[in-house]
Amino acid sequence: MRASLPLAFTGGAVVGVLGGMIGLGGAEFRLPLLITLFSFAALQAVIVNKALSLVVVLTALPARLAAVPWSVLAPHWSVVVNLLAGSLLGAWAGAAWATRMRSATLYRILAGLLVLIAAALVTNHVGPLRHLVLPDALVVIVGAVAGFLIGVVAAIMGVAGASY
Repeated sequence: MRASLPLAFTGGAVVGVLGGMIGLGGAEFRLPLLITLFSFAALQAVIVNKALSLVVVLTALPARLAAVPWSVLAPHWSVVVNLLAGSLLGAWAGAAWATRMRSATLYRILAGLLVLIAAALVTNHVGPLRHLVLPDALVVIVGAVAGFLIGVVAAIMGVAGASY
């Protein structure tokens, strides 16, 4: 146990740097470490990852709010509420599903989601994304569905959901 503390600190520092460089909390990088390097079972790793994600988000929030003031965020309150509503429902569903899954199934789903996240990050950096112009009613529906999916994935992986 004591021998793994320096390794855990080093792994945490690397995760923090990588996550910080791309604007994430690092949970997507931390999850494979918890499973492979520190031998956590899938569900245990997800739970620990979620707890660590909460600490990271709470620690980073003051710095991010200082960099982006409320006055810039306030005009987008309806988008935030819409995504949040869907995310909360999705997180509830995802947590319920993750706790009922067989361990082997959860490992496969985690691996697939990590590959999808990697592909999304690469795609985002390869070329510019176009802004979709949708009618307001459709924006609400798409936002709620996207929020639900983000909540499900975040709960299954134990991440905060920023990479989606």
